[in-house]
Amino acid sequence: MKNIFVFFMTCCVINVFAQTSQQEINDQVWKPFIQSFNDHDTKGFMAVHSKDVVRSPRDGKSVLSWDEYNQQMERGDQRAKSSGAKRTLELRFAERIAGKDKAVEVGIYKTTNISPDGIARSFYGRFHVVLRKENGVWKILVDTDSSEGGSVSEKDFLAASSL
Repeated sequence: MKNIFVFFMTCCVINVFAQTSQQEINDQVWKPFIQSFNDHDTKGFMAVHSKDVVRSPRDGKSVLSWDEYNQQMERGDQRAKSSGAKRTLELRFAERIAGKDKAVEVGIYKTTNISPDGIARSFYGRFHVVLRKENGVWKILVDTDSSEGGSVSEKDFLAASSL
């Protein structure tokens, strides 16, 4: 009986710990990630990434360092601001695994680009992210995504769980 109780309590503690980590990740990473992406705020967007980040947009067959990623985002954000284009990013999650200081998150993103004349077009992809706690704050360490040949769709997006 004692073994069953210890097992049950261990499971409860692990579950509470994981939920706490997930809330921290939501607050420290995903909410500012989404907001800064939507606002074309390069500085805010890059602030949620580790300086050791490895960014790989797999459709583009590239691997970027923090500096390269920052430059790419800065150029894109400046072009969008100049043209008056807007965008919205939504994330949904298929798998979230969090430990004390490392986490893995897999999900589907939906990015909607809105041209200056108001025409909206949505794109979908699957992302895989590794996070690491640095000085008490969660940061994105590895970020990779792909449209998987255009096969990721609204159906996949809606099947995943919201933030």
